[in-house]
Amino acid sequence: MSGGPGRGMGRGGFLTEEEKKNRPKVTGALLKRVFSYLIPYWKQLLLTLGCIVISSVLKIYPSVLTGRILDEGLIGRNLPALVMLIGLSLAVTVGAELIGILESYLNSWIAQHITFDMRNAMYRHLSHMSQRFFTTNNQGDIITRMTSDIGGVQAVISGTFTSILSNSITLVVAVTAMFRKNYLLALFGMLIVPLFTIPTRRAGKTRWDLTRQSQECSDRINGILNETLSVSGQLLVKLFGKEEEEYLKYRKVNQEMVDLNIKESMAGRWFRLVLSVLANVGPMLIYLAGGILMMRYDASLSVGDITVLVALLGRMYGPVNSLLNIQVEWIRSMALFTRIFAYYDMPLEIENDPNPVLPARRALGEVRFNHVSFGYEADHPILKNIDFSLKSGECVAIVGPSGSGKSTIVNLILRLYDVSSGSVVFDGVDVRKLDLSYLRANVGIVTQETYLFNGSIRDNLLYAKENATEEELWNALEQANIADFVRAQEAGLDTLVGNRGLKLSGGEKQRISIARILLKNPALMIFDEATSALDSISESKIQEAIEPLTASRTSILIAHRLSTILSADEILVVQDGRIVEKGRHEDLVKAGGVYTRLYETQFKRMENE
Repeated sequence: MSGGPGRGMGRGGFLTEEEKKNRPKVTGALLKRVFSYLIPYWKQLLLTLGCIVISSVLKIYPSVLTGRILDEGLIGRNLPALVMLIGLSLAVTVGAELIGILESYLNSWIAQHITFDMRNAMYRHLSHMSQRFFTTNNQGDIITRMTSDIGGVQAVISGTFTSILSNSITLVVAVTAMFRKNYLLALFGMLIVPLFTIPTRRAGKTRWDLTRQSQECSDRINGILNETLSVSGQLLVKLFGKEEEEYLKYRKVNQEMVDLNIKESMAGRWFRLVLSVLANVGPMLIYLAGGILMMRYDASLSVGDITVLVALLGRMYGPVNSLLNIQVEWIRSMALFTRIFAYYDMPLEIENDPNPVLPARRALGEVRFNHVSFGYEADHPILKNIDFSLKSGECVAIVGPSGSGKSTIVNLILRLYDVSSGSVVFDGVDVRKLDLSYLRANVGIVTQETYLFNGSIRDNLLYAKENATEEELWNALEQANIADFVRAQEAGLDTLVGNRGLKLSGGEKQRISIARILLKNPALMIFDEATSALDSISESKIQEAIEPLTASRTSILIAHRLSTILSADEILVVQDGRIVEKGRHEDLVKAGGVYTRLYETQFKRMENE
């Protein structure tokens, strides 16, 4: 734990400007919350503390025995005593190392279990956050909290906290032993110890500056690699003939990295030189002062006593240096916990009602919007006074210009967001009162951007119904008009779809998504422009799959295809967040309003094509 002369130098001793600016306020409440994670493991902590104390004492003891080895064994020419003392010193050293192994295991065990608890709690919390959280926060930041930040807690617990304990105990034991030997030389040693830390901190600052520059350079290298060696980036480079230009750009940054690494290596070398000189000067000064004291003033002081004091001085250096720099690590640790707690403390916008309604009957899928208004921001409404109803077995089509609020309407049904005013009612119950699991189990949605997990077709289908039989899987694929494609694959249902389904075309992914929803067997099916991003052939196949479903189930269509709209029982025309028209196709076309313009500019043209 105490380490050698080089311990604690480099990045550990200095705060960045950003860290200084965002230094957390360490309060009693924060510390109480941090240490609350240790409480479940208090038994293991006590055992770890015991190991640290015993190990620290045992590691100091061979230094104390050195004096007796010299005085009693060598100078006293007592071979049996020499053998016994050397054997005892060896046994103590082995014992200290064995206890150190146990301490390391306990440290790792506690740290791993605490990070295990924190990751589970964070994942559970984030998985219950509203859709607003995921659309407004950077995905990279979310992943960083789950990985790097919580992973850093492990280093804090097994490193910073343990280092404070271990170094403090080692320092107390060493100082106590020195003062018991000779308080004058002990005081002299106290004056020398700070000299050892000066080169460490100066070299540390230099190396940290170089390390920071190296990190910035590394980030630039990674940026070049991510941009130019990705599938899309490499294609763009080839299309514009920029291979040589990009190579020269990479070579230049790579050379900067080499130069910085050499500078950092040499900075460490000069540091080790200065430290080596001081490490030898310090003991020489102790020998000089001890010799003068022994020869002129204190006849009881022996060579062995002076040697013990020199050894103890060496033992003190590591702990002193670490504790001098521990403030920085402590601030970083508190900042880490503060970042994690900031996510823990984000309120759950969408929560189950304390006494949720859980109907025993099969859901009908009936929907009623009662004068609903909604905005992602309080002063910027997206939906205004939306009022309509959908009865069991009926199909409603929602049409309107892009950005008019069509998708937002269906998001409110699923309670991905909650209304600002009014109410959304599902089967006669306000969705805010309805059990969330029940609601989402009975509503299925196929979106424009289909998401498939990186696995097989079977894996993605079973996500909707994990105990589905082979027959049920194929029936769903048949209804989704994708069974022939799956049969044609060598691995069939076990065909891998790739990351986000990249091995499949857009139409194939969309039809597998429809099959997945069919296995879920919801009471209400929603198709949110499920064909808008596809070619005409893929669109036709998906349309063949959708039309029978809308005829037999309660459904909502956000559509841009005229044939789909014609099959709906009612068409809702949305503009600027309001339902401006509603009715059947024939009546709306004759009305000469928004729908008429959409029909003339979009639907009619597409139908002709």
